[in-house]
Amino acid sequence: MRLRKNTVTAAALLLTALLVPLASGACAQESSANPATQAASPNGPSAALRDVLTAACSQSQNEFARFLTARNKESFSRMAPAARVAFMKRFVLLNEPGTPAVTANPAGRPMVRCDTPAGAAEIQIGGADTRDNVAFLTVDLRDATDSSGASAIQVNMGLVRENGEWKILSLGLVLLDLPSLELEWDSAEADKNEQAAIESLKDIAEAVEKYRRKYTRLPDSLSSLGPPLHGPQNAEAADLIAGDLATGMKNGYSFRYVIVGASGLGAPAKFEIAATPLNYGRTGHRSFFRDAAGTLRGADRQGAVGAALDPRLP
Repeated sequence: MRLRKNTVTAAALLLTALLVPLASGACAQESSANPATQAASPNGPSAALRDVLTAACSQSQNEFARFLTARNKESFSRMAPAARVAFMKRFVLLNEPGTPAVTANPAGRPMVRCDTPAGAAEIQIGGADTRDNVAFLTVDLRDATDSSGASAIQVNMGLVRENGEWKILSLGLVLLDLPSLELEWDSAEADKNEQAAIESLKDIAEAVEKYRRKYTRLPDSLSSLGPPLHGPQNAEAADLIAGDLATGMKNGYSFRYVIVGASGLGAPAKFEIAATPLNYGRTGHRSFFRDAAGTLRGADRQGAVGAALDPRLP
């Protein structure tokens, strides 16, 4: 796992392409509060921030959305799934979903540990400075294997009380403003989705040929290539592609498989596969097509299905 050692650099990483400046009036509301009281309150800002970080660790989109203001929550729901995950990663600086565990330090303040296959992070939540409906807390992040603290990063997080519940307001002195940047976040993920769609087309084509060699015919549908719900693999569930791809949807793209000709029997039978953005302009721009000759093609078709006349991919 990689945590930036320089606090300023790490904070910039957390804030890039997410945020706009916080109005100075919010800062003026900050005043000291009793940290022990904040730590002990199950409905206080420390507890809310603890739950935000555990949701970000496990990349639970529904749970994380509970702690967004109404305005940000609406924009979060419109973002592509990959963009929502990328947003949550900023809170824990870990790329993979992890398993969170919550403990308390001797002062009673919560500490969240996030374990992933690639490593673990420990996140210590400091006391809250609260005035009226705004609270600011310091958060210390470090690599769980770093006993010296050399990798430690400190970031300030702000919360605001909305309808009696604490919601994420800011990182440092900048305001979370997803409505102004949700399209930019989706666009940043769209390029990744397009590359993933090309790889998925290749995976499907390879799985179809494996299926043909084993069962001497083409599969009836993508679901025939997926894993069985129960029991061993068979012609109806050959376990040749992942379950999500077998449903025809993955990484913001829908996939269509068609047998070309009257029959799927034997080696001469042919097939076509298309990958189309589920939400044009947000989950992807280009549509992709694998023609009956096995050539991959791609073009911006404004969300329409790709065709055999589209430009060949390099």
